[in-house]
Amino acid sequence: MLNFICYPKCTTCQKAKAWLDAKGIEYELRDIKLNNPTLSELTEWYAKSGLPLKKLFNTSGLLYKSLDLKTKLPSMTDEEMLNLLATDGMLVKRPLLIGNGFVLVGFKEEQWKETLNG
Repeated sequence: MLNFICYPKCTTCQKAKAWLDAKGIEYELRDIKLNNPTLSELTEWYAKSGLPLKKLFNTSGLLYKSLDLKTKLPSMTDEEMLNLLATDGMLVKRPLLIGNGFVLVGFKEEQWKETLNG
């Protein structure tokens, strides 16, 4: 079963959910604001995503901007960044789609189609 982690009010998350539903793909939905990812989950997802850690941050979010992370992230260690991400789900880029052996960050239809053979 796929895990679809999103913020229901986010329009990109809504598009991704509609895409999954239209394809008949089953998933378990998790509201990132109500059920914040843990440090161990984030560490695992980061490893599986193959992305630079900075790509896991929601750079367009208000919290990201208010904490001035654009200037702070470059001097932070991976451990510090992961610990920060674990403090608030609104810092995490979404949606996240987690399956067996893969983690997709953000909704890029072509990438999702390719990964899910949809």
